[in-house]
Amino acid sequence: MTARGLKAKYTRGPFNPSSIEPFRISRTKIDLFSECQRCSYLDLRLGVRRPSMPAFTLNNAVDELLKREFDIHRAHGSAHPLMKRYGLDAVPLADERIEEWRDALRRGITYLHAPTNIFVRGGIDDVWVTPAGDFIIVDYKATSKKIGPSTEDDLYDSYKKQMEVYQWLFRKNGFTVSPTGYFVYVNGKSDADAFDGKLEFDIELIPYTGSDTWVEPAIFDMKKMLMSDEIPPVGKAFGGGPCEYCTYREDAGKTLLKLHRNKTAL
Repeated sequence: MTARGLKAKYTRGPFNPSSIEPFRISRTKIDLFSECQRCSYLDLRLGVRRPSMPAFTLNNAVDELLKREFDIHRAHGSAHPLMKRYGLDAVPLADERIEEWRDALRRGITYLHAPTNIFVRGGIDDVWVTPAGDFIIVDYKATSKKIGPSTEDDLYDSYKKQMEVYQWLFRKNGFTVSPTGYFVYVNGKSDADAFDGKLEFDIELIPYTGSDTWVEPAIFDMKKMLMSDEIPPVGKAFGGGPCEYCTYREDAGKTLLKLHRNKTAL
């Protein structure tokens, strides 16, 4: 079920197993569940969030400028030079909903997954369209590395999952979506002789062809977790080791308990 015309309220805050209202989650909450179910349970069921990271304001500025640049070509129905350089036959999609879909904080592209009553939301960076009408999901990434990525093998798994969730959301809204999405990857150059008030970037267009078949099973698994009264075990970080947030919480708890016992014994 799409969110268009949806009038029912949805639940904010911790999940309530007895509530009949749709429970709202963002695309990042699916990422969190995929990374560590324990952290996901503490956040979504108990209301204990992970500490937030500092805002990447420079990255946000790059994203905003890229959007403005592609919007110029959107208004003229023309291909961006980056598309031409990589031989991609597409143009930025001209659709009145593009700003809604970009609004990651309040709106985004949404879908009510009826079997679980979970309302999924995600904010995209851009959508391009082919002559055949297929939507191409596009994500902007900005960083600064000595050697930037150039193929999908260089991309983080979290980037790939992000792309696949967006593609799933658009397909569930009835759009024909290309299996290949693209990352506009801008890498800040640090080899100049001086700053001179400007930062230059190398820009790559990296295709990624994945599969969104894991998304719906993950939502079912998330609902099963949320309905349970058992806290899941410590999860695995993307690097393969134990979740560093879980490890910190457990170590801090043990240390505080030890200090309390020592004071009580005095």
